[in-house]
Amino acid sequence: MEEDIMTEQLSNCSRRDFMKTSATAVASVSAFAGLSSRAHAAGLDRVRVGMIGCGNRGAGAAVNCLQADEGVEIVAIAEPFADRIDKARADIKQWCEKNQQPFERRMKVTPETTFPGFDGYKKLLALREVDVVLIVTPACFHPVHLEAAIRAGKHAFMEKPAGVDPPGMRKIIAAGELAQQKGLAIVAGTQRRHQARYLQNAHAIAQGAIGKITGGRVWWCGAGGGAPRKLPGQSDAEYLVRNWYRFSMMSGDHIVEQHVHNLDVANWFIGRPPVQALGFGGRARRQGGNQYDFFSVDLDYGQDVVVHSMCRQIKGCFTRVSEQFFGTEGSAWGDGKLVGRQVAVPEFEEKGGPYVQEHRDLIKSIREGKPLNEARNVAESTLVAIMGRISAYTGQIVRWSDLTRNEKSPWYNLALTPTPLDFEQGTVVAPPENVIPLPGEA
Repeated sequence: MEEDIMTEQLSNCSRRDFMKTSATAVASVSAFAGLSSRAHAAGLDRVRVGMIGCGNRGAGAAVNCLQADEGVEIVAIAEPFADRIDKARADIKQWCEKNQQPFERRMKVTPETTFPGFDGYKKLLALREVDVVLIVTPACFHPVHLEAAIRAGKHAFMEKPAGVDPPGMRKIIAAGELAQQKGLAIVAGTQRRHQARYLQNAHAIAQGAIGKITGGRVWWCGAGGGAPRKLPGQSDAEYLVRNWYRFSMMSGDHIVEQHVHNLDVANWFIGRPPVQALGFGGRARRQGGNQYDFFSVDLDYGQDVVVHSMCRQIKGCFTRVSEQFFGTEGSAWGDGKLVGRQVAVPEFEEKGGPYVQEHRDLIKSIREGKPLNEARNVAESTLVAIMGRISAYTGQIVRWSDLTRNEKSPWYNLALTPTPLDFEQGTVVAPPENVIPLPGEA
């Protein structure tokens, strides 16, 4: 009972106030033609964007942002590796040429606004001509980069997950609170919250279409693999960053980095995070790195609601990426069939797919002076994934309070290393390969 009360206090998306949240969502995804008079007055015809990180996903996010609005201009890049900067420019140029867009107008990055090194983000954030930043770096950097962006007065798009450990999630929540005080927008890369079918089902469930949710299942079961061997002369820092999705201290393991999408839907549809988790996992085929191949976790949401979480990265196996929920009067897939009572559901617009829509919603919220703030949502969903990972690694029940308020918990201050500061100071030491946590001993 105490856990249930605490959960209600921590969650900012209860079923009771879903209607208010839903109304905001409706406004954020509705069409907008041209610019409002307020936008003209604020000088936001142009939206000047700085990229923090420009690997494959970073370049992809930049293109999505350019697709979202004709006023977007990429004006600065912070990225440790020169080859990635060159590739990002080439990818954006290719998109411009394919879509008859003027490259010189959409891509205005100069040598003076290109910042190499792991501390380059600080120089980018010092530029007055940057309005919005795209934080698309390895997950372990997200809390530090978001906090710095908000302190610098920038609006932010931040890829999921929000980080890799409990202290990082508390930093994200604090950054979200500061952003609210400063009138800044934060949109996270949990794009299902900007996807029409998910929005429709979320609204219908909040209206009681399937009655009270009693349980559910969430999956991300797909392919994956180990890390390539470290190249001769390659530093530990470069090796980890270029292969960040194969190391748990960089990505949080795939239950955090990837499965967070499905866990986010569970939190969203149920209206709160779980009170505890018990799970297991292991490694069967992966070589290199230090992550598990699979996780299986029971998430207890209190009030007799349990969701089973399953994720796997093994080639040649059955693939399923989805969510399903059961209620007292029906059932629903995340973005699919809903069986239950008919309720009124508004239309939600989605142009160019959810990866573009999330940027459109971000820019629209800034122009209208109603900044979206998804910091707490993505932090809580990431924390659910972290809770499941810790349970699987250790073999123990992990409670929400262990990560959020019980300072005596062994996991409350669990900070994974190397830290972002280690990368900035050049003190990174890579972990040994193929050494994974052993339940009962970790």
